[in-house]
Amino acid sequence: MKVIYTVIVVLVMLFVITFSLENTLPIRIKYYDFFNVTAPTYMLIFISFLCGVIFTGFMGIVERFRLNRTITKLNRTIRELRREVRDSKKDVVSEDEAQGPADHQ
Repeated sequence: MKVIYTVIVVLVMLFVITFSLENTLPIRIKYYDFFNVTAPTYMLIFISFLCGVIFTGFMGIVERFRLNRTITKLNRTIRELRREVRDSKKDVVSEDEAQGPADHQ
């Protein structure tokens, strides 16, 4: 398994290197007068990819917090329902004891 992982990493690295070497044309990125940068094509693509990874990571963190909150609520509901079941069993047992032994025929 370690060999497969190493091969995949090497292939990805080769792709990144060859992609970078083939896409070196400069691109001018401008946003009105606030932003004016010249960068190679591969940098623009890698930065866009990195921004997507970071955004997806933040969305995953938000989803994880939401799911943890839901799990906490559901665990609280389970505890309350178990407490109700336990209390209702105690009531049934105490009613049986109050009636005394039943004659079974």
